Amino acid sequence: MSVRPARRRRTVGGLRTAIGALAVALTAGAAVTLPAAPAEAAGGTGGPGGPGGKGGKVVYLTFDDGPSPAYTPKVLSTLARYGVRATFFEIGQNVAAHPSLTGQVAQQGHSVQNHSWSHPDLRRLSAGAVDSQVSATDRAIRARTGRTPTCLRPPYGAVDGTVRSRAAALGKQVVLWSVDPADWSRPGAAAIRSRVLDHVRPGSVVLLHDGGGDRSQTVAALPTIIATLKARGYTFATLCG
Repeated sequence: MSVRPARRRRTVGGLRTAIGALAVALTAGAAVTLPAAPAEAAGGTGGPGGPGGKGGKVVYLTFDDGPSPAYTPKVLSTLARYGVRATFFEIGQNVAAHPSLTGQVAQQGHSVQNHSWSHPDLRRLSAGAVDSQVSATDRAIRARTGRTPTCLRPPYGAVDGTVRSRAAALGKQVVLWSVDPADWSRPGAAAIRSRVLDHVRPGSVVLLHDGGGDRSQTVAALPTIIATLKARGYTFATLCG
């Protein structure tokens, strides 16, 4: 079940696009972290808290709003076919509804991280409610993977002082993105591909979705995105491992 009503998605579209465009420029300290340099080669772990690479071109594919029984397995199949690992920022409610999928994501070597329990704008919640959203999702993910997420991606990329402070108190780094093709708006597979490929640079964090609605266009765009980036000499790594 989608946790992103269509009306809500349209309402926050401008916010998501603006934050995606500005993510690299954010300088709010350790609470908002993007890789500053390439990390380990394909299959390795990099990004916030991870080891730095020795040269090379690394890109971080991330998938939000899953797990989804309709689309997560298809994303996983493509990643496996190309030998690529990615980072999945999962919704706690979806983990609870489809626990075996979260287990499958982790078993295939991907990083499973926290995207809140029910996808609210965390800025609109009390500190206690933010804690509840994050902690409940931690418990659901830990039950399926044996690991507690170390990173939080706030829904819509919406952060303020309360969100940053509660994330830090819960031992989380806040991770946004630097490339946003707005695949959630379903602009077409060709548009998703070109928006990613035109903007990726070494160290880019790419925002994609495997849940929260119809993700067939993302699934269709993914093979060409990966194959083209590999042909350009990029390797792939996970965040928050």
